[in-house]
Amino acid sequence: MKIYNYSSLTPSQIDDLIKRPKMDFSAVFGQVQPILDDVEKNGDSAIRKYTKKFDGIDPDPLTIDPSAVSVTLSPKIKDAIDRALSNIFKFHREQFSADLRVQTMKGVICHRVAKPIERVGLYIPGGTAPLPSTTMMLGVPALVAGCKTIVIATPPDSSGNIPESILYIAQKIGAAAVVKAGGAQAIAGMAFGTESIPKVDKLFGPGNQYVTAAKMILQNSEAMVSIDMPAGPSEVLVIADETADPDFIAADLLSQAEHGSDSQVVLVITKKADFDAINSAVEIQLEKLPRKEFAKDALKNSFTVVVQSTGEAMEFSNRYAPEHLIINTKNADKLAEHVENAGSVFIGQWTPESMGDYASGTNHTLPTYGYARMYSGVSLQSFQKYITMQKISKTGLKNLGPTVETLAEIEGLDAHKNAVSVRLKKLHAAEE
Repeated sequence: MKIYNYSSLTPSQIDDLIKRPKMDFSAVFGQVQPILDDVEKNGDSAIRKYTKKFDGIDPDPLTIDPSAVSVTLSPKIKDAIDRALSNIFKFHREQFSADLRVQTMKGVICHRVAKPIERVGLYIPGGTAPLPSTTMMLGVPALVAGCKTIVIATPPDSSGNIPESILYIAQKIGAAAVVKAGGAQAIAGMAFGTESIPKVDKLFGPGNQYVTAAKMILQNSEAMVSIDMPAGPSEVLVIADETADPDFIAADLLSQAEHGSDSQVVLVITKKADFDAINSAVEIQLEKLPRKEFAKDALKNSFTVVVQSTGEAMEFSNRYAPEHLIINTKNADKLAEHVENAGSVFIGQWTPESMGDYASGTNHTLPTYGYARMYSGVSLQSFQKYITMQKISKTGLKNLGPTVETLAEIEGLDAHKNAVSVRLKKLHAAEE
């Protein structure tokens, strides 16, 4: 990992350091658009065609009803899933907020109510390993919000089957269908709807550059679908001082690096921290990882920043805006109060990022690529929409009507003004 001394960096050098590798979507968009067009036109057959082309599997049937499937999991796995589901459910259930009701002036009542998005599509990446954790993170808030139709899409394994852990969770959340496909074709199937796939109103879930490109294109298309957030490769920033255990720091860095070669791993340490001990721990733990080649590639593109104080560390972290922020310092709770930009924060030496990835209760679907500056991670609110309502009494119309008449007159919208004026005239006439 390259090492930088924070105090010696110029503002432009810091700006360069916090930049992520450029994602050039122009070529990817050109590859994805024909797939989307084909699925819109030909539905299931197009999805099966591309799944066979890219994954070597012809899914038949393309979708399954999870409630009709018999799932056999070991008690150990079921218990682990059930405990994680319980914690995630508890945390997201508490995110419900009371309907807002305000009297802005006498006779004028405004309120806001939350309603679930009716149909949602959850994309669960496959590839080298099943991801039941992502299924829980997206499925539980959809269930809690009250979404009527939940569709899951995930690539099947080499035998054309969906992992039983994902099917078990699909049953728990009441999913209507599981689509045995991944990639842009699965995203398009949920966005447009097909013979067997219900159309959804919002798409959720991480994925590779083709999945991300498909989501970006479709949210601006006639599919009339929104997406959770833009996303890039996974990333972590670890802040550590001399009190942090080097083995813990190394484990946290590698837990993110093993995601893939493009993962972003950043270490920010105070000058008293033992970098050599940390580096040694990384090398020892790295050799024991089955996915060490991915981790090695990620570490080649990662870096360490040495700061004079934890205050400087937080200053850099807020500029970087990491997906995951781990604070492993003696004053971790205090330092966490100064977090401005981060997807999710892990405080203290006993809080590895893995806990949030799986079972603590918080959501692990988070903004990456610096988007934590303006986006939140997935929450209950991600599966809701808000509707404002108002009711005006006769007194309210008399109090506020003249204001609206004046403002409408300024804008030259006479019909707007008249909608108020005609009521005021009848009110005044009735009172005479």
